[in-house]
Amino acid sequence: MKIAISGIGGLGGFFGGLLAKHYENSKDVEIIFLSRGENEKAIRQNGLQVLTVKGNFTAHPKITTSDSSLIGKIDLLICCTKRYDLAENMIECSPCINDDTIIIPLLNGVDSREFIETIFPKNPVLDGCVYLVARLTEPGIVMETGNISKLFFGSANHSDQRLDTFLSIFKDAGIDATLTPNIEQVIWEKYSFISPIATLTSYLDCSIGDIVADVHKKEFLHLLLTELTSVALKKGIRLSEDIFQVTIDKMAKLPIDSTSSMHSDFKKGNRTELESLTGYIIKQAELNGLFVPSYGMMYESLKNR
Repeated sequence: MKIAISGIGGLGGFFGGLLAKHYENSKDVEIIFLSRGENEKAIRQNGLQVLTVKGNFTAHPKITTSDSSLIGKIDLLICCTKRYDLAENMIECSPCINDDTIIIPLLNGVDSREFIETIFPKNPVLDGCVYLVARLTEPGIVMETGNISKLFFGSANHSDQRLDTFLSIFKDAGIDATLTPNIEQVIWEKYSFISPIATLTSYLDCSIGDIVADVHKKEFLHLLLTELTSVALKKGIRLSEDIFQVTIDKMAKLPIDSTSSMHSDFKKGNRTELESLTGYIIKQAELNGLFVPSYGMMYESLKNR
């Protein structure tokens, strides 16, 4: 069984690191890292250092490379890139993908599977979702800073006995993994948190704690959640009726100075996930005859920033 992880940042490095560490000497499972630049160089020289809340370790994958044509055909590709890099990443990975390769994207947003299927229409493409706070602090070093690390994957359309094998592989490596046919519901439940939070922290240029503490900022959040819920319902996803309070409660448990990764990217002048986390809601609203004025106003402001 050959499993490749593309995008060895915080997410890919954490879960990929657990896999590479556990299966380092396995004759049955090979873990391959697809990475680039200084990160690739550091991992090849010293392994990947993973600093977790439960302890630190160094992982040595079977292969670390930026050239997917060197690794042969793989059974599973776990894609951990940013959404804006997904098209380029799929092209880079294509030499190691055949029609039997299963692809699991673990990206923010809800449309990654649909996009990948346009590139690899013959492949079984699953949906995936993770809850994790981790980042690449420097080349070859990943640090987990949150107290939750869960991975969900599955499909309502594909029935493949290999999925149970992958689940066992994940669990044996110490990953809190769940295989579910209701994965779309799981993804939208996460999206209903990250999309409005990313949009609002970026638009207001403020922390999550600032929103929780300010009644007017919370009114903005309520408007975004109302609009997002209407879009989800049109797609057959029913979110919690008390989603606003659920969201506020989740935010209140975070450090007051924490913010979204999209907000951080805006502040650093980096590329952002604006299209997948904000623009997607607007496009889906237009397709379904819905009006989402708060999302629209914030999107236009952020797009011109």
